[in-house]
Amino acid sequence: MAQSQEPQTPPPPKPSRGLMGRIVPRSPTEAIQPVAAPPPPPVERRRRPVINFISGFLSLVMVLALVAGGGLFVGKVQYFAPGPLGRDKVVTVKGGTTDVAEQLQREGVIEHYYLFLAGLHMLGKASQIKAGEYQFKEKASLNDVVETLVEGKAILHAVTIPEGLTSQQIVDRLRENDVLVGEVGEIPKEGSLLPETYKFTRGMTRAQLIERMQQDQARVMREVWNRRQADLPVKTPQEMLVLASIVEKETGKADERSRVAGVFINRLNRNMKLQSDPTIVYGLVGGKGTLGRGILRSEIDQATPYNTYVIPGLPPGPISNPGRAALEAVANPSRTRELYFVADGTGGHVFADTLEQHNRNVVRWRQIEGDRRDAAPVDLPATAPPSPARALAEDPPPATTPGAPLAPSIAPGQPGGKRSPQTQAPAPQQGQQPGLRQGLGPLSGNRGNLDAVAGTPKDPLANKTFDLNSPKTVPALPR
Repeated sequence: MAQSQEPQTPPPPKPSRGLMGRIVPRSPTEAIQPVAAPPPPPVERRRRPVINFISGFLSLVMVLALVAGGGLFVGKVQYFAPGPLGRDKVVTVKGGTTDVAEQLQREGVIEHYYLFLAGLHMLGKASQIKAGEYQFKEKASLNDVVETLVEGKAILHAVTIPEGLTSQQIVDRLRENDVLVGEVGEIPKEGSLLPETYKFTRGMTRAQLIERMQQDQARVMREVWNRRQADLPVKTPQEMLVLASIVEKETGKADERSRVAGVFINRLNRNMKLQSDPTIVYGLVGGKGTLGRGILRSEIDQATPYNTYVIPGLPPGPISNPGRAALEAVANPSRTRELYFVADGTGGHVFADTLEQHNRNVVRWRQIEGDRRDAAPVDLPATAPPSPARALAEDPPPATTPGAPLAPSIAPGQPGGKRSPQTQAPAPQQGQQPGLRQGLGPLSGNRGNLDAVAGTPKDPLANKTFDLNSPKTVPALPR
């Protein structure tokens, strides 16, 4: 028999926990609400010292970079800013970088000692500073000072060596220069130095400058010799040098050198003696270069290796240091038939092909001499005794007196030529070859630097050893 099933009733809802854990009964009709999950338990952080160190270091670097950038900016502005110098100033610097910085600060050239050193090292120029004598401009910046020291823009001094000086005279001039240093051992060979204006820095040795002059002369000799005329009687560079040294002593006028050289070339081609006065003087005094008086009549025929009134051809060596122009004149002389020349009264010479023409030129020169002697003042101050040359000019000895000095025709410093005859020399005997001075009579001297009598406007330079760049008074050239 079937049993009847009783309806099952749902179990009562479980009570829920309310706030503070209290159990809240739920009504049968209340919907089930989601329960909030409890928060996760707090996690303890691990300490990371390496990361913290790196972070702090980077922060420090950033701060330092900002400071350094600001410092560089300020330093750059100061580096290129005008300096403290109130006017141009010359300073001789030497030593290392710190010594140079101290010296420049002491002289008032720079204001910031450490900024100067920092600039040198940052630019990599600390080892490039050159010692020397420098002129720093007014308000020169640190950059200007550094560039001047690194580029070696030292002050250049100059010494002028006129053409026609002997090597001894050149060395004497260099010894008088107080910018050069060091001693000169041996006197250089005659003719081995090139007359020129040389620039140099303070502290250069005299030996270094002499070596430079020798190198320049050798270079000029090669250049001129390679451009010479092919049919010259001078066959070696040394012979060209010897003849050029004579030409240099014979005339100081640029437009006459090639003609004077042509006269000597013509005489060499005809086997005539050169009969050049400077060779007489050099044979007597050598490198001294000047007699300080007129040539004596007895000295004309005095046998020396250099006296071209006695020896044939060229002397054994140069009698001076010729310049480029004299070398060029000998290498490319004028093409003439001229064999003679005499002073023309203007500082130059008049040339002649024949002895007859030459004698007429001599007569005109005597007239010029006489007019000058008449116009020259005779009275001299009692406190200034006359020089030998002036005394001879005012009171010449008789022309027939053996061994007497040859009377100069004009006083020292007056313009005139080389040959100033006083009397007519006898004509050459039959079969005798007329010499350069035949018909000239006694010599009065060659140039002012040879006999201290008369010469060209170049004589005061050739006869003195003053420094053209020193504060000494430079003698005025004759007008």
